[in-house]
Amino acid sequence: MDQTGNRENRANRESPPTENPLLQKIAKGILYIFLIAVAIIQVLPLYWLFLFSLKSNQEVFNLPPLALPQDPQWENYARVWTQGNIGQYFFNSVFITASAVILTVLFASLVTFAITRMRWKLNKLVLGLFMVGLMIPVHSTLIPLFNFFLNINLMDHPLAIILTYTAFNLPITIMILLGFYYTLPREIEEAAIMDGCSVHRMFFRIIFPMTAPVVATTAIINMIYNWNEFVFVNTFISSDRFKTLTVGIQNFIGQYSTDWGAIGATLMISILPILIAFILLSNSIVEGITSGSVKG
Repeated sequence: MDQTGNRENRANRESPPTENPLLQKIAKGILYIFLIAVAIIQVLPLYWLFLFSLKSNQEVFNLPPLALPQDPQWENYARVWTQGNIGQYFFNSVFITASAVILTVLFASLVTFAITRMRWKLNKLVLGLFMVGLMIPVHSTLIPLFNFFLNINLMDHPLAIILTYTAFNLPITIMILLGFYYTLPREIEEAAIMDGCSVHRMFFRIIFPMTAPVVATTAIINMIYNWNEFVFVNTFISSDRFKTLTVGIQNFIGQYSTDWGAIGATLMISILPILIAFILLSNSIVEGITSGSVKG
């Protein structure tokens, strides 16, 4: 009897106390309310911008910010696409962003592969030089880059923007790729070498496809930066045919009048591609960020 009672007392002491179901429901409800509030705060600027793009200049200044427009100006979108040359700016943004993202991801993957999977004397030094690029302020390079592109006749040319984006995005892209490349098992490479696979074929046929999740992460990060960048385009591009969306918005700002509805429509058009890409690739982004943190 005493031994049975001792076992029961010991089991009661070792078993964790059961939580109150009511408290669990209250905590879960508070968490949901908090998450809903955060979601509303995140979506509210997009909702305001959408309403802003449908208002006339009079409604922009006379109506409350979140008030519905009395007469929605849907023609703002048609006007900026036809009269505002937004179609050309949109194409330029897509071309420059896609080109820079492809070059950045490809070069960063090659550098990371060489640093992490190959043995050579200066790999640590090369990695350190790339990481130094993270500490260089972007705006401090405007004048040297301006003189450089002027001397090689690349001013007012999309290639100047593509090369600049690629160079400045390489350090952060390499840093993100490093954690993932260190987790790749070397047995795969050893088996490929035993089968007669060359280094180049190993990278493009085996290693690079295995890094698809982290590549998607770096691609969306680079795309967001390149798409929204303003300073370099405004400095290196002067002709209207090579401007991007971020700089083309200035066409609706005049000395004596400003078409605020057209500016809102242009901003809404510029946001949609990034928003759609982020929604479609959100799972890959999370997977790519977390994949390099777990080894084994």
